[in-house]
Amino acid sequence: MTHRLESPRNLRQVILASSVGTIIEWYDFYIFGALASVISAHFFPKENPTAAFLATLATFATGFVVRPFGAIVFGRFGDLVGRKVTFLVTLLIMGGSTVAIGLLPSFEQAGVLAPLLLVLLRLLQGLALGGEYGGAATYVAEHSPDDRRGFFTSFIQTTATIGLLVSIAVILVVRMLVGEAAFADWGWRIPFLISFFLVIVSYYIRLRLEESPVFMRMKSEGKASRQPLREAFGNRRNLKLMMLALFGATAGQGCVWYTGQFYALTFLQKTLNVEFITSNLIVGAALILATPLFLYFGHLSDKIGRKKIMIAGCLLAAFLYVPIYHAMRALVPVSAAGAVVNPSVFATTMLIVLVFVQVVFVTMVYGPIAAFLVELFPTRIRYTSMSFPYHIGNGVFGGLTPFIATAVVAATGNLYLGLVYPIGVALTTAIIGGLYVPERTGHPIDAD
Repeated sequence: MTHRLESPRNLRQVILASSVGTIIEWYDFYIFGALASVISAHFFPKENPTAAFLATLATFATGFVVRPFGAIVFGRFGDLVGRKVTFLVTLLIMGGSTVAIGLLPSFEQAGVLAPLLLVLLRLLQGLALGGEYGGAATYVAEHSPDDRRGFFTSFIQTTATIGLLVSIAVILVVRMLVGEAAFADWGWRIPFLISFFLVIVSYYIRLRLEESPVFMRMKSEGKASRQPLREAFGNRRNLKLMMLALFGATAGQGCVWYTGQFYALTFLQKTLNVEFITSNLIVGAALILATPLFLYFGHLSDKIGRKKIMIAGCLLAAFLYVPIYHAMRALVPVSAAGAVVNPSVFATTMLIVLVFVQVVFVTMVYGPIAAFLVELFPTRIRYTSMSFPYHIGNGVFGGLTPFIATAVVAATGNLYLGLVYPIGVALTTAIIGGLYVPERTGHPIDAD
């Protein structure tokens, strides 16, 4: 049975409510990474700034590593109870953890308890995000017509980038309002505390939504799974699909995402010593320019298939990262160790172009992937089955990219050796995805 939507107005409400909430969750998750260089001075010993920064990146990475566990916990809940209730719960957990980070005492005030509490809250953020994305993507997909699923779910795919963009914008505005010294001292807490108001608004919007029609139909027909974890992981065919989704799609997609958006910022700030506001403006401008391409590639995937676009994005990234980062280095003058650099207008413009190109790769691999994952798994265990490979690919393979790449550069002194990791994962994904992953574009998802 081909699924058709009854009310375009209802679909717009579904997309808006799902997207706004998910943007806020990504904002909550990413302000930590965007403020890593500032946070490191407050929650870790100051004797070794490089070690403190790496420790902060490692703490940032714990939120990614725990995301698959959130996918299991909330995926099961979403397949048993429903999509709507689940992503209301994850929203509250994420918002509460973020506000709490803004209230934490520093290392000087609480000693080792400060970084321990920071890690705990970061783990809660990761658990919440592990349940959020699968719920939002599944919810929108199960409201969408089969022949436009890639386009409509691509609105959810914009949320991670928009969340990162909003986090950068809020940080820059607060920093300019309170001044550099005050921001480094206490102003960095404001972006975390703002989350309280954002979550309240999003919760109210989501509370007015109805449950997914595909899920409700499945429940009314008595086809809902009673043991989604056993069905997802105990069925060899479904487990094989999850592994293919991981190694043939989400691992490479995750590395491309975090290289193009997060490692690019880290490279500008920590390797090239580009001034804080300038580096954020470079990445922010690139994100603004590239964000509409998520929708374009989602729409294009409805026409030509999901796999071709995602594999092309992985291959382009793998072959072009090294020349792109060489070009970035060439644009920034060599400075004394630790000296802040302000690139010329021409260099800044070209850096925006080079980061923009990296974000284009991101839109290619990420725009179609929600529809791709939804179509791969049956309704009764869809939330669990798609969330797990997505969050391993993004949370572990992708989320560790900035830490691994930065650590390799710090250990070897080679500015480009850190790129070996994302390039290797992207190439592996392109090969496995091209040879073994099935193409199910437009598959009627309520027929499972």
